[in-house]
Amino acid sequence: MSGPTGGEGPAEGYGGQADGATRIPPPRQPADDRPSPGPPVELPHGVLRSLLGAWALAACSAEETAAVEAHLTECAPCADEALRLRDAVALLHSERDLDLDPLLRSSVLENCLGRRPARIPVPAWAGPYDAETARLDALLRDFGEPEWHAPVRLRWFEDDRPVQRRTSVAAVIAHLLAVDGLVAAALQLDDPLREAPSAACGPAERTEAFWRLDGRPPTREVRGPWREQAHTLVRTVSFAGRGVAELPVGYGGFSLPLRDAFLDRAFECWTHAEDIAAAVDYPYEPPAGAHLRGMVALAAEQLPVVLAQRRRAGLAAAPRGLVAAGAPGRSLHLEIEGAGGGEWYVALDSPAAAGSPDRVVAQVALDAVEFCRLVAGRVTPEEAAAGQAGDRAAVREVLYAAASMSRI
Repeated sequence: MSGPTGGEGPAEGYGGQADGATRIPPPRQPADDRPSPGPPVELPHGVLRSLLGAWALAACSAEETAAVEAHLTECAPCADEALRLRDAVALLHSERDLDLDPLLRSSVLENCLGRRPARIPVPAWAGPYDAETARLDALLRDFGEPEWHAPVRLRWFEDDRPVQRRTSVAAVIAHLLAVDGLVAAALQLDDPLREAPSAACGPAERTEAFWRLDGRPPTREVRGPWREQAHTLVRTVSFAGRGVAELPVGYGGFSLPLRDAFLDRAFECWTHAEDIAAAVDYPYEPPAGAHLRGMVALAAEQLPVVLAQRRRAGLAAAPRGLVAAGAPGRSLHLEIEGAGGGEWYVALDSPAAAGSPDRVVAQVALDAVEFCRLVAGRVTPEEAAAGQAGDRAAVREVLYAAASMSRI
């Protein structure tokens, strides 16, 4: 499918991956409609744990609610139990369709902004993955059997040619589960493949192995394991501390630090959510601007390395002016417009050279979403180039290098 080879401030607490009803703490009444509970009362751990069931049903007093929610930011076992209870309570309510109340967003934001931040927040670099998996899960929530088997057309580039494959919504979620397993393996979590391929296997090999796992096509049952794995990944890195961000994640032929792997997985989750939404004729918005900019930056910063790989494969022209590592070299000015946009100077002749505004020989301008769709293989280089100037050969090589980052 897709993804760069490689946010706004810290996201919500580690429960952010679950359904909206399962976040810790859950939405309460608007501030104007409830009395101020004052500072949390001091209660023993055993008492607080015994109140979790009442808290999940919103049956606690204001003082008890404040005490329980303060405790949940400090006690991981109780936070896990609270999540399970909130999931159980959610089953008592009827499902709603995807056409949400237009006032819901402002109501949720009001409650979130008025709530004390969790003491163990999701790292900012994991925020895009947390957000994109939650958005996709909301889209899947109301799918019936026909939607899970709706045909999805996947597209990417191989050897500078667009290729495509028809599959189903369930198979796309199975693909995300299988490739997210690369991140799970790096964190020493359970692999969704019962017989995991060797470490040299990349996303395509893992996907094919998972699709063959039970000898039948994936079904809607894949949603549960995918949601649980995504939640576990976010929760694990939230408790792991700062050093985990640089942990290497193997993708078969290359590796990424964990922080970039999470961004890559967020990018692919959004890309496939758009594929699924198109298959069921439902609108789907791009990521938040800060998250989108991180995805753009990850892809843009990989372009010099990808250009060098394409030269070794005979898919790009030989370099015209090699320079010492770190020295300014011939560059292309990549201007990304719109939400998530920015400017990058792409070194053209060596991945070790520094892109420089003083050595620019070409310029290309693209909308941020269009650039991401190019990297995902959803549009061709010819379709994506909104504006270009200077050395046309350099422009072409960079655009094709971007498209070649796409994958199944």
